[in-house]
This record gives sequence, C-alpha cells and structure tokens, in this order.
Amino acid sequence: MNVTIEASGNLVVAYLIGEIDHHTCGDVRARIDDAIILKKPNQLIIDFKNVSFMDSSGIGLVMGRYRLMKSIDPSSDIVVKNVSTQTKKIMELAGLGRISTIKENTNEKA
Repeated sequence: MNVTIEASGNLVVAYLIGEIDHHTCGDVRARIDDAIILKKPNQLIIDFKNVSFMDSSGIGLVMGRYRLMKSIDPSSDIVVKNVSTQTKKIMELAGLGRISTIKENTNEKA
C-alpha cells in the first residue's frame, strides 16, 4: 500500500494505491495523520481510485481520520471518492455515509 498526499490551502488529498489491509494500513494512517496535523485542513479527500483490495481496515482508516479531523476542526469535512459500487455499499452499511461523503468511481467498468 502506498499513499500520495497533496495539500493546498485548507485541503488535503490522499491518493491510496494498492491493497488496504491490517498489515499495510498503519503506515498509511500515520502519513495521512501527519499531513492533517501539519496542515490542519478543513477538508480531507481520500481517493480510492487505485485501491485493488480493501478489508475492514479501510473502514477504520476513514473513521480514524474523521475523528482526527473533527478534533482539530469540528466543522471539517471528509470526502471518500472513486470507490467501486460494492465498496460504496459496504461503506454505507458500516455507517461511513453519516460521517463522510462517498462518491463512486464513475469510470468503473462492469
């Protein structure tokens, strides 16, 4: 799992690449958290476009970043984008739709 982070003004974007599981999630969490703490954005976008596999660690990744963002700025916002239809359903069942905006990958092939 790799992550590329871009920051501009009040926005941090984390582009996830590869597999999200228990073994790979720790480093990704730390890198995103470092960017949030340093930049103190009011919006975090987590881009799942290049994620090839995700287990429940992906849910925890989003939930933990939500808590961190809210502890820094209670009016902050999280957007999870470019998820597959199946991943979006799983995220919504887990309750992530109540704490973030979830956007499907519109270029997904059937």
